[in-house]
Order: sequence, then structure tokens, then C-alpha cells
Amino acid sequence: MTEPRRPRRLVRRLFTGQMLVILIGAVTLGAVAFLIAPPIFDDHVRRAVGPVSEVVAHHLDAALSETLAIALTLGIVAAALAAAAVSWLLARRIARPVEQLSATADALAAGHLDARAARPTTDDELTDLTDAFNGMATRLEDTEKTRRGLLADLAHELRTPLATIEAYHEGLVDRVIEPDADTWATLQEATGRLQRLVEDLGLVSRAEEGRLPLDLDRIDIGEVAERAVESFAPAAQARDIALEVQASPVLPPVTGDRDRLGQVLTNLLANALEHTPDGGRITITVTPTNREVVVMVSDTGVGIAPEHLPHLFQRFYRADPARRHTAGSGIGLTISRAIVHGHGGELTAHSDGPGRGATLTFRLPVAGTGNGSGPEASSASGSPGPARKSRRGNVGTS
Repeated sequence: MTEPRRPRRLVRRLFTGQMLVILIGAVTLGAVAFLIAPPIFDDHVRRAVGPVSEVVAHHLDAALSETLAIALTLGIVAAALAAAAVSWLLARRIARPVEQLSATADALAAGHLDARAARPTTDDELTDLTDAFNGMATRLEDTEKTRRGLLADLAHELRTPLATIEAYHEGLVDRVIEPDADTWATLQEATGRLQRLVEDLGLVSRAEEGRLPLDLDRIDIGEVAERAVESFAPAAQARDIALEVQASPVLPPVTGDRDRLGQVLTNLLANALEHTPDGGRITITVTPTNREVVVMVSDTGVGIAPEHLPHLFQRFYRADPARRHTAGSGIGLTISRAIVHGHGGELTAHSDGPGRGATLTFRLPVAGTGNGSGPEASSASGSPGPARKSRRGNVGTS
């Protein structure tokens, strides 16, 4: 059922306001004219012809009054008609963008997220309002697309382990599958993947909403990087991948949660290791800049196409759809970016293209400086962290 068209209430109000202005102006004009014109006219008559009789003065006053009345009436009526026409056009011109915004808002509320208000031709506040409204509508549409994609991807991610659990349960019930160690290991792996997925979704939601608890302290991010490399050294050595940390000899401390930042480096290293072929190289570079510490995780892996870079940190996004069945939950980079943002930093990705490797970089404010959005330590500043040499974990060939 089509909603009945709303009356032009704003147009009527604007037009009524203009008419009141015209009416008050006409009354004021008539009052001023009849109060000021006769004395001035009498003064000029006395100066021109001298004293006149009462009969002549009466006729002169009557002539002036009639002339003023006729002229003012005709002038005011003509001016009012012209002003009314102009006022109506202006009222409609002003009200039309507002009406379009109202109609577009109704369409958005009804679920038509592609609706947009027509942009006025004038460059004024209404145009700015329309641009802001359309920008908001675009963001709403993008958010809804992201939500639908998230639900579809989440269903896909859940389907694989659930299908595995269901198939094995049916096989156990029908005695097709033996309840041996391999069966229990497979079931445990599937349930573990479900558990990790649920935990990661809760973590990224809390992080993006700013509700992720952080145990803040002054930490040496270089030491965190070295520990992350040590944990991945056996896997890198097994694939002959060179894995190293190149840290500046002197690093200022940062304010952060050691475990969360270690989780970020773990996610970035796991991502780099997954996409780097055997015999490649992964390097963590830690350097201080003005009021920041920059950590770069670079690899010589498969690289990232330019069209994938803007979406790399979206939930469940994978540049290669064929990798959907890897062990990860698909939101490691999303979690990492949210954690870095929670520390007042920024996580970005760069690649020169497929086959040319990739570099993921995050920046953290030096302890006591902050950037207006991240955490601050209670002790604002301190001496730089201990000097260190560049070190290499258990690596393969360089």
C-alpha cells in the first residue's frame, strides 16, 4: 500500500511567513506615508503660494490623501502579487531538498539502502546537508553489505567443521568409522576450530568496540618481536625459511599490553609464514621514529594484488578463496588491527604486487606521548630500552 503524499507543510509555513512580512511592510508603509506626507506637502504649498484659504487647504489635503491612497493601494497590491509569486517559488525551492531528504530517509527506513537524495544545484547549507546525508546513506549501505558478507562467511566457516563433526558422528553410529586415535584427533581438531572461531569473533568484536581489556605497561617491543620469532623458529627452519629480527640498538619503550602485542606479531608472522614459499625470507624490522616505534613484518612470499589491499583487514577476507580451508579463522588480521588501534597505533599493508612479497607495518606511540586516542602510561617518560643487536632465530638458508 502506497503511503499518501504528505502536504507541503514547510512550503506553506515559508509562504505564510513571507506573506506576513509583506503585510506588515504594507501597513508600515501606509502608516508612515500618511503620517509624514501631509505635513511635508503643506509646508511646500505655503512656501510656494503663501497662506491659502481653508477651502483650498481642504481640497489640497483631500487630493493628497486620495492620491496617496490610490498610489499606495495599487503599488502595494502589485508589489504583494509579485512578492507572493517570488515567495512561493523561493519557498518551494527551499523546501524541495528537505522534502527529498525526508522521502529518502523514509526509503532508507523501508530497507532501500540504495536510495539517495538529489543534490541541489545551489551551493549552500542545504547542499552540504544533502551531501552529508547521502554520505551517511552510502556508509549504511556499505555496512549492510559488510554485515551480509560477514554472515555468509561466518556460515561458510562454521559449515566445514560442523560437517566434519556430523560426518564422523554418523560414521561412528553406523560403525563405518572406527573410534580410534585418528578419529578422536579429527573430532578434536574440528571442535577446536569452532572454539577458536567463537573466541576470535568475540575478541574482534570487543576490540573494535573499544572494550578489549588491556594490561598496560611500559614494554620493549623489540623483545616482544624476538620472542615471537623464537616461537616460529622451528616451523621456519623446517621449511628452510630465513626468519630474523632487525631491531634498532636503542628503542624507546611503548605503553601496551605485552600479550596482546605479542598476539599481533604472532598473527602477522603466521600470515607471512603461510604465504612465503620454502627457502624464502621473513624479516621483522623495529625502528624508532619521531614519537613512534615502527614494526614491519616483511616477507618474500606470494604478494598481494592492488585490488585486495583495501580489503585485507576485513573479517574473513582472503585474497585467495582457495585458502578458505586453512586452519586459521580468517580474522587474524582484523584482530591485529583492532588491537593496534586500541593501543593508539595504526596497522597497514603494502605489496608491490603478486610474487613480490608483502610488508605489514604497525606503528605505536612512544610511552608518554600518545596520539590522542591510545593508552597512556602513568609514568609518562623514561630512559630508552636496553641496547640490543640484530638477532636471528633458528633459521634456514639465507
